[in-house]
Amino acid sequence: MSSSTPANTENPTIVYGSGRKPDAAIPRPGVDLQKGNVAVVVTDPQIDFLSPQGVTWSVVGQNVTENNTVENLGRLFAASKENDVALFISPHYYYPHDHKWRFEGALERLMHDINMFDRQSALDLTNFEGSGADWLEQYKPFINDDQTVVTSPHKVYGPESNDLTLQLRKRGIDQVVLAGMSANLCVESHLRELLEQGFEVAVVGDATAAAQVPGYDGYDAAITNFRFLASDLWSTDEAVARLSELR
Repeated sequence: MSSSTPANTENPTIVYGSGRKPDAAIPRPGVDLQKGNVAVVVTDPQIDFLSPQGVTWSVVGQNVTENNTVENLGRLFAASKENDVALFISPHYYYPHDHKWRFEGALERLMHDINMFDRQSALDLTNFEGSGADWLEQYKPFINDDQTVVTSPHKVYGPESNDLTLQLRKRGIDQVVLAGMSANLCVESHLRELLEQGFEVAVVGDATAAAQVPGYDGYDAAITNFRFLASDLWSTDEAVARLSELR
């Protein structure tokens, strides 16, 4: 089985690829991708997370830059299209009625306070183009191609509040290559729910990133849990190679 070098070789906790030995104490079941049964699922590939113009850049920007997250997500998008692998986007949007919630968790409160992912309404795209809720410009040819499945928005972190699982099941998909933003929030929450729903999941560890603030490293926390939970943890190099083998 193939393996690849970690994106950040200075961090020994990030170990990609099923052939690597340093973390052999943790089983690595792996995922044998099957043509027609696999999808690439990307959470929140949006300006607010992935652009210096986004409202979270001050806390995620360094990790996004170090991981080459923007470029790596672009490579995953391209690989899904080049190899006829279904692409699903699970976005995060907030409409005015979402700001009337009477209680929130810590990061929910922060997202509402900074107007993250805000849209006018579910039926109104006024001021959407180029806003924090919009896709990065370089991703639009992949997402807006009438083939990619854009699910209804998830409202907290996981897909329990949207139709991702339904859309995957309706296409007979039971294997997921998972990436996107942000690592310890939406990606990890999607991982946990997909596992509970019976999917095989490999996470692409350098096609995500997370907030890093004094005393708290969301990315390190996520990588630990990815290895404990997912069937495998891949680099973008390995994910692209495995998708290419499906031709």
